[in-house]
Amino acid sequence: MEQALRPGVWRAVGLWPARHGCRWWGVRRCSTREQGPSTFAPTATRGDGERPPRGGDGGDRLPPLALPQGARAVTHACASRGGLAPRSRPWHRSQESRARQAAPARRESWSWREGDFSKARKSPERKPLSVERTKGSEILFGIAPCSLALSQSRRNLFRLFLKESSGSRRLVMSEFVLQATARGVPVHHVRRRELDALCRGQVHQGVCLEATPLGFKSLEEAEKPDLGDEEGPNRQLIWLVLEQIQDPMNLGALLRSAYFLGVDRVVTSQRNSCPLTPTVSKASSGAMEVFDVYSTDDLRSFLKAKTAEGWEVVGTVSTPEDVENVPVISCLEFQWNKPVIIVIGSEGDGLSLETQLLCHRMLAIPPGRALHPGIESLNVSVATGILLHSICSQKLRRGD
Repeated sequence: MEQALRPGVWRAVGLWPARHGCRWWGVRRCSTREQGPSTFAPTATRGDGERPPRGGDGGDRLPPLALPQGARAVTHACASRGGLAPRSRPWHRSQESRARQAAPARRESWSWREGDFSKARKSPERKPLSVERTKGSEILFGIAPCSLALSQSRRNLFRLFLKESSGSRRLVMSEFVLQATARGVPVHHVRRRELDALCRGQVHQGVCLEATPLGFKSLEEAEKPDLGDEEGPNRQLIWLVLEQIQDPMNLGALLRSAYFLGVDRVVTSQRNSCPLTPTVSKASSGAMEVFDVYSTDDLRSFLKAKTAEGWEVVGTVSTPEDVENVPVISCLEFQWNKPVIIVIGSEGDGLSLETQLLCHRMLAIPPGRALHPGIESLNVSVATGILLHSICSQKLRRGD
């Protein structure tokens, strides 16, 4: 009995089972709670009432261990080796009982979270707006493009879509309603995700407008004098020619800069060029809605004709070493004393060799520091803005 109780006593007094005689005694569970009589089966004893020694000769018997003073008597124990019949484990029964009692509560809580509660809280599902686009129409998006398109008469307008509960933009939305009403355009108030679907995830600022597309104008129309054009043979004009600009964001930024800085005409090549899309209008902050853009399918013939009329054709280059047979000067040295055409090349390749040979001079922007290899150029829209400002500011300094 001492051998069976010894590990339990160690556990009761806060000790761990120890190795003795090259054998490990593992205790599954020992309790010091006072309980009723032991339910262990009686063990066999010898005639003198003494228990037979373990192992036959008693060589494996552990020396008796005295209980510490104040320790409670251990009433039952379960040994991992033979000698005592294992007792049923009441802690398992208590755990199983608690689990059975908690299961209905968990099921009820789950049902409350996922079932009745969600159904009671969830608002009725609204069907998304079904927009059947008018044939040949497109969706403008953004406050500036839509507002300027409503104020002009260059497009046919079909429907205006405004975001519900626009918060701080309620005044702007009210102005849109007034503009649309004056033009006889139906107004629809829709949710944000419906506006997202209309403009395919672009930044719409709570406004979308269904309208007919804008197209390029022909060069014949470009030759007609505009209200802002100067008169006489020495008129000071500046045109911007774009060769194969393909990125709509770049094209929009170019139009915005050209309009702001006073360019008279913008002409693009038809081949490998970006069309006038809603993205271009948004990138131009609506400048495309008020600024005509012209196009030609024969850029070289156009440049030759303007040269014959006395215009100066000026190309642009990022690295002067790449240009042969055409003089390259800094944009700070350029003198604007006659009608001029500034030719801008594509984002990746710049001006084609044929176009370079039609230029009288090439302009370059001097950098402000020694440049690291691979960062020798600017974005095409940024470079164009710098060049146009350098040239157009000469007109302002002269007071023309």
